[in-house]
Parts: sequence; structure tokens; C-alpha cells
Amino acid sequence: MAARRGAAGPWGRALLALLAAQAAAVALARGPGGGGGDDDAPEEWLLLHVVQGQIGAGNYSYLRLSHEGRVVLRMRSLRGDADLYVSDSTLRPSFDDYALQSATCGPDAVAIPAHFRRPVGIGVYGHPSHGESAFEMKVYLDRSEERAARPEAGPGPGPGPGEGEGEGGEGAAPRPAPPEEEDSLLWTVLLGVLKLVLEMLF
Repeated sequence: MAARRGAAGPWGRALLALLAAQAAAVALARGPGGGGGDDDAPEEWLLLHVVQGQIGAGNYSYLRLSHEGRVVLRMRSLRGDADLYVSDSTLRPSFDDYALQSATCGPDAVAIPAHFRRPVGIGVYGHPSHGESAFEMKVYLDRSEERAARPEAGPGPGPGPGEGEGEGGEGAAPRPAPPEEEDSLLWTVLLGVLKLVLEMLF
């Protein structure tokens, strides 16, 4: 009996690690509210796009993500079982060649780090246990890191005489972003969504 317990140890640990990974993916897919819908997405997440599609058993559907920053993909299978594979080294990731994956029997989610090289390849795989799978994927831009990086604007001592002028050294006071930069960010987001739509159509 002692030999059996010792042999089952590595398998038990591997099974526990797999279950923990699936639980983490489900928790990420459901978000803080636990429901998996739009309402439970954190306030810092900006919905960029919603993709719906169908995929045959054992086949892949490929998407390309060019948007910069930390992007979260949330996918739910409307019918059958679709799995998610992501890579920054190939535009055609698979279950043999991927950097990130979520292959659960429920909601799938992947957080693509900002440092991943763009374009990022996204593969949706139709599990062979079903003849056809239908899915809905929501693509979010996670703005929490950029908000945390920005200093809070508030009243404070202004620069003294000769400080914050010209050199821009340590005494330089932060200046509010001009309206053109805010417009530029909006255009960048809109162009990113348009590119994603065009890449899916062609």
C-alpha cells in the first residue's frame, strides 16, 4: 500500500495543479462579481470588441490582436466547447504551440500581458467532443495599470521661483495632458477596434 501512495503522489499533485489552473481561469472569466456578464467587468476594463463565431470539431478559428497594453479575453461557449490559445510568437497558435491557454469546460479567460509582442495570435479550438461549437469572446483593455502609474492630480505646493521651468528636473510640477493627447488616445482605441474588425473580415 505504501508503494501505491508514493506512486500516486506525483499524479495527485499534477491533478491538483490542473484543477487550480482551471479554477483560476474560471475566476478570471467570471471577474469580481462572479457572473461572467458585462456588469461584472471591473470599472478599469474598457470593452474593445465582441466576437462571435462557430467552429467545427477539431478545427481552429484564428484572430489577430494588434492593440497595445494588457488585454483580457473572456470567452464563453454558447454551444459545444471552444478552447482558447494565445501566442506572441505565432499567429496560428494551437494546443501544441502556445504561450497562454484556457481549455476549460466552462468560461475561458486569458490575460495578455502588455509586454507581449504585437500582433498577438489568438486561436479558438473546437473541441472534438462536439460536432460544432459556438462561442462569444469579449476583448477588454485593462487600464488599471496605467491608472495606477498616473500620479493623482490634487492641490499641492506649486514650483518655487525658478523651479519646474526649462530644465524639467526633479522640481518640475506635473502638467495636465493637453486635450489633443486625450483625443489621440480615443482615436488609437477606435483604430485598434477597426483594425481588429477588418482583420476578422479579410
